[in-house]
Amino acid sequence: MEIIGKGFIAGHSRRHFGDRYPDTTLIAAGVSSVLITDVSAFEREATLVYDTLRRCRAEGRTVIFLSTASSGMYGAPDSPGTETGPVFPLTPYGRHKLCLENVCATSGARFLVLRLAHIVGGGQQQHQLLPSLIRQLLTGSITVHAGVTRDLLGVHDMMRMLDTLRARDVHGEVVNLASGRPDTIETVVDRLEQRLGTRAERKLVDMPTKRTTVDVSKLRWLVPEYDDLGFGPGYLDTLLDRHFDELADDARAQLGLVPAAAGTDQEGAR
Repeated sequence: MEIIGKGFIAGHSRRHFGDRYPDTTLIAAGVSSVLITDVSAFEREATLVYDTLRRCRAEGRTVIFLSTASSGMYGAPDSPGTETGPVFPLTPYGRHKLCLENVCATSGARFLVLRLAHIVGGGQQQHQLLPSLIRQLLTGSITVHAGVTRDLLGVHDMMRMLDTLRARDVHGEVVNLASGRPDTIETVVDRLEQRLGTRAERKLVDMPTKRTTVDVSKLRWLVPEYDDLGFGPGYLDTLLDRHFDELADDARAQLGLVPAAAGTDQEGAR
């Protein structure tokens, strides 16, 4: 598989796929922060996606584009969290991703759009959810958006489901890639504090309730193995048990509490 990008998802994808699916191009670069509003960043990603789609159309390759299943896409009350819509993105990031999805669909290239939940794993960028929360907890103070939920998905589970989608040559589709089980930020912070053995001062910020539930019916139909991945009530704890130590070590290194590991690569948007 051709992987475009040098960041978190790109690195895991290279290790997982190696030289399999040589006729497939995964765009794992571009804007990865839901907080970005910089027009130039959006323009750079758009240019990358346009150029890649043109090349892959000419070469008969399948393009995988990583979109979002975050509240920026599905947070509106009348956005039901399904791939068939209606969808009314709330943020510039969500609107940007939806526009690029439409470019993929009309490009003439073989494509697969994946709307990703909040992916969790070692090597994440520091602006992403869990690294940010852990870093705040280690400082002894954290800002918590009350009533907000997030759907967390382990990067290894993401790779397994993407592998199945490619093995079955799924294309021409938009697919939510998520656990389907949103957790409140308060619950996530509680679990992180338990593992850190600490209790931080919490600054609660009241937010309009944004309980975004991502519909995974289509994913379960396309990937029957979904039901074997443990997406039940205990998934959050399983996910944290697998990834917490590496994420916490990275956060401590960022804060200068321990030396950074040799060879740590923070380059790349994904």
